Amino acid sequence: MLSVLDLVRRLDAGEIKPRAVVELCAEAIAAREPEIHAFVALDIDAARKAAERPGPRSLPLRGLPVGIKDIYDTVDLPTQYGSPIYAGYRPRADAAAVTLARRAGGVVLGKTVTTEFASLVPGVTRNPRNFAHTPGGSSSGSAAAVGAAMLPIAFGSQTAGSVIRPASFCGVAGFKPSYRLIPTVGMKCYAWHLDTVGLFAADVADVAYAATAITERPLRVDEKTPAAPRIGLVRTHLWSKASAAMHAAIDTAARAAEANGATLTDLEFPEILPEAYRAQFVIQDFEAFRSLAFEYDNHRDQIGQPLREQLDRAAAITVEEYDAARRTASRARRSLGDFMRDIDVILTPSAPGVAPRGLGSTGDPAFNRLWTLMGTPCVNVPGLSEGELPLGVQIVGDFGCDRQALEAALFVERAIARRS
Repeated sequence: MLSVLDLVRRLDAGEIKPRAVVELCAEAIAAREPEIHAFVALDIDAARKAAERPGPRSLPLRGLPVGIKDIYDTVDLPTQYGSPIYAGYRPRADAAAVTLARRAGGVVLGKTVTTEFASLVPGVTRNPRNFAHTPGGSSSGSAAAVGAAMLPIAFGSQTAGSVIRPASFCGVAGFKPSYRLIPTVGMKCYAWHLDTVGLFAADVADVAYAATAITERPLRVDEKTPAAPRIGLVRTHLWSKASAAMHAAIDTAARAAEANGATLTDLEFPEILPEAYRAQFVIQDFEAFRSLAFEYDNHRDQIGQPLREQLDRAAAITVEEYDAARRTASRARRSLGDFMRDIDVILTPSAPGVAPRGLGSTGDPAFNRLWTLMGTPCVNVPGLSEGELPLGVQIVGDFGCDRQALEAALFVERAIARRS
């Protein structure tokens, strides 16, 4: 994979030029894209020209290529939201996150595959570790492109589990920040109380550097040895959904972290949190039926069957049910804050197991839904596997404590790498 920090170091040392980094990506795309299908639009020539301009070279991203999930508006590339309804659509402006990436010196290389409206209907992307398996969703193209060394940085989004799960399946670092840390303006809305901008990169230090560049916040974690975190181990009501291999991965990560100085505490979840997990479905579906009101009312026959049926069911959710779910979520957020008072982060699965075989499903976001609803920072930590397929473990921080979550994730990632 292409390391953001290594490329920045080489650029600063004069060992490589921004144009040459674009060529590295172009070569990987030529070799791997015909089988992986991570992109829906590419403009490598425009990226070459942008990389040769002097401006980006002095900025944090130094002219590094960036992939944009195709639910973000881009002025210079089509934006189709994974839907035939928007075939060939050309916005008049970039999404805010895209502009922030350009301001930081990023060069947009292409648009990556998304599931339809970042929801249920899978795209054509295949897992770079094994083409017979899903890369996850809905940020399938972004995770696969980073995993296949076609990009050093890519944007995704998460409404249920669409950053952390594909990062786990493709063996890369995924960062879902605290809710609204990165603006969603210009991103196709699915559920406005859940949609969160996320990032992919090769490892935790890389994704933290990219997040620092884009947000202008002190999220970088590679400049000193990370402090030993206080880690909470929580076997939630969903624990039985995790495979035996994922159970073993969590135990391996926990013991490796403990051997390197972390404090482990077994904790019981407050009862309100499983209730909030169930509320996430209500909030997501109620809001999706309204976010996609135009498409549903005017182009229903062009919406994929799984999403169309989900929206049909969502039409029956009452305002009273939605408001009750929102109140449950609010109580759960307060309870979670109290729950985490004596720990820094929670260690939990990123997904039930390895990427499922076949492209008909993007996998189960069971281990992500609650954290998206809580708005907490989440990081997929790569480094473990079952056979040839990656198994990611997830670090969850308290709301607003994004740097602490990234630092703990780096600690765990390094501990995993050091284990005998």
